[in-house]
Amino acid sequence: MEPNFLFNILSDPTRLRALMLIQAEGEACVCELTFALDESQPKISRHLALMREAGIVKSRREGTWMHYRINPSLPAWSREVIRHVFEQISGLSPFRGDAIQLKRMNNRPERICA
Repeated sequence: MEPNFLFNILSDPTRLRALMLIQAEGEACVCELTFALDESQPKISRHLALMREAGIVKSRREGTWMHYRINPSLPAWSREVIRHVFEQISGLSPFRGDAIQLKRMNNRPERICA
């Protein structure tokens, strides 16, 4: 992965916000991201598909839910960039609000599937 490609993908606010939630949670379901970001499922899924095709995230299906996590096969420098960006911006708006909103979600998949 080339640096300009990673930064181009992350330049979109919806993709960056989704990726920061995935980084925070370790894994996130599409329904969690739509709830936290207050966006439509098709919009979130489209952005996740772009990140999956780029190799930034990996997906897995569990029943009706699609879960996404940071691709562990990413080059170390890109995983470090994502981790560092998260550390620096997670307390800022809108990222902090996204995390708070996600915590308010009552029917998160891991609670149902556990």
